[in-house]
Amino acid sequence: MSLPSARKAMTRAQARQFITALAEANPDAESELVYKDAFSLLVAVVLSAQATDKSVNKVTEGLFRDAPDARAMVALGEDGIAAHIRTIGLWRAKAKNVLRLSEQLLERHDGEVPSDRDALEALAGVGRKTASVVLNVMFGESAMAVDTHIFRLGNRTGLAPGKTTRAVEDGLIKRIPPEMLRPSHHWLILHGRYVCKARSPECWRCVAFTPCLFPLKGQIVESKGEPA
Repeated sequence: MSLPSARKAMTRAQARQFITALAEANPDAESELVYKDAFSLLVAVVLSAQATDKSVNKVTEGLFRDAPDARAMVALGEDGIAAHIRTIGLWRAKAKNVLRLSEQLLERHDGEVPSDRDALEALAGVGRKTASVVLNVMFGESAMAVDTHIFRLGNRTGLAPGKTTRAVEDGLIKRIPPEMLRPSHHWLILHGRYVCKARSPECWRCVAFTPCLFPLKGQIVESKGEPA
């Protein structure tokens, strides 16, 4: 059974307090995907759909050794790509997409990853979330990529309630201070991955407990025998 979400949205002041707490606890947060350039990041993010970063890192070590750029990836071919990524979910479709996006990079961008959202989203297997990650991490834009962790956290805590990922994204952009928006992507993902988990949020060790509007946070803390 899913846990309830916050009954209302945080104010901007509460959102600042929430994000500041995450920032102070993990100031050097960064992506857990292993990459060395824009191409390897793009491919890794495409592969990460419905797969953990840990499982993706295991397969990309060999994949990027054999195909470090778009031209080498095309030369490797769909079967060669597939052979490297069979252990992750949706590997057949992902192999097709990685091959096609590599071809498209060569055809349209001389093998380079574009820094334009529309151009990124026109690539095979690349949606808004993937484009936002690349724009944020590689090109320094204050883009907010809403994955399952951030979508859950936005609704549960009241930071940015919304029925769709775009609604949550818009809410985050509205409430998070502009100067904190870019690194917030990593703070929120890691908080959702390791503390504010889907089935068992660990509220007793949440650094942002006070501004959080999750209605069951007190009960969860009490059940662990910790002070609220």
